Amino acid sequence: MVSARLSFLTTAWGTEDLIGATIESVQAQTCPDWELVVVDNGESDAMAEVVGRYAADDARICLVRQPNRGYRGGVMTAAGAASGEFVCVLDSDDMLLPRFVERVLAVFDAEPGVAAVGVDAHRFGEPDVSVNLPVDYMASVGVHHPPSADTPLTLVDVLSGCVPYYCAAIRRSAWDAVEGYDPQGTGMPDVDESVIIWCRLVRDFDVRLLPEALARYRLRSDSLSRDPARVERFENELMRSFQAGAGTSLSAEEAAALDSTLRRLRYQQQIRRSRHALLDGDAAAARIAAREAFRLRRTARAGTIYAGLCVAPGALTRIHPAKQAITARTEVALGRLRKSSA
Repeated sequence: MVSARLSFLTTAWGTEDLIGATIESVQAQTCPDWELVVVDNGESDAMAEVVGRYAADDARICLVRQPNRGYRGGVMTAAGAASGEFVCVLDSDDMLLPRFVERVLAVFDAEPGVAAVGVDAHRFGEPDVSVNLPVDYMASVGVHHPPSADTPLTLVDVLSGCVPYYCAAIRRSAWDAVEGYDPQGTGMPDVDESVIIWCRLVRDFDVRLLPEALARYRLRSDSLSRDPARVERFENELMRSFQAGAGTSLSAEEAAALDSTLRRLRYQQQIRRSRHALLDGDAAAARIAAREAFRLRRTARAGTIYAGLCVAPGALTRIHPAKQAITARTEVALGRLRKSSA
């Protein structure tokens, strides 16, 4: 494998039918100064065959095979094999836009003190993976006005919910200083490592966030959003991640930011619980969850849901499926409209 400035770290398991598009998006970069380390995280012969075809024709692609050591274990194995001055985690089912490498390296070249550069990402789903959804990643997590690219990201920003898209270029020295995605680094197996690493980075380093969507984030048909139990686990994991990333030595402003984010996440969890209880025919449980949501955040939405459950729960049961169907059709239509006007 040739030496390159930016090393992509990709751990792959169960994505034999998707990783080809990921690799091709890296190969399509306008700046060729990259290497791609793919870890076959489970020793799949089919995965090795797919990646091997690309590696045979492109010396910048390296395949490493190992027993499945989990997501973080796969990333850290890739990091150990990488040689770049900068590293960037890239999941085996996501993609980059052609100017990703060009744009992030330009920031490092212009400002040598910058340690990490995050970006925004388009979201896309199945079956038509060529269509971007109308809401990009940062807006989908509630960040509509991210900090300027000229301003370092702060811990208050991250604890307030401004968590950049996971696919970011990080100076290798900073990656090593915060221990990367070290599986043992947090002592907590069920946390989102991307939240942890952003909290670690902004404490000690100059981190910038480009407002441009320079990647594409896949929402798979088997995503956790279709499984209430998995959603519940993810919500709890995300809250633990913010708490672990924050640590214990917080300023008053940082503590307030963390508390606000945790209340927002718990609020969203209670709204979801109320919705699912209602659809399961348990109006009492739906009402309890809606009341808790209103206690956490006195929003018009929570108040309306709680009042409706007290007065006419049957009407809400009939309205919700129709609303969901309309929302889904609208999102698909807007995504097609965006593509046709691009």
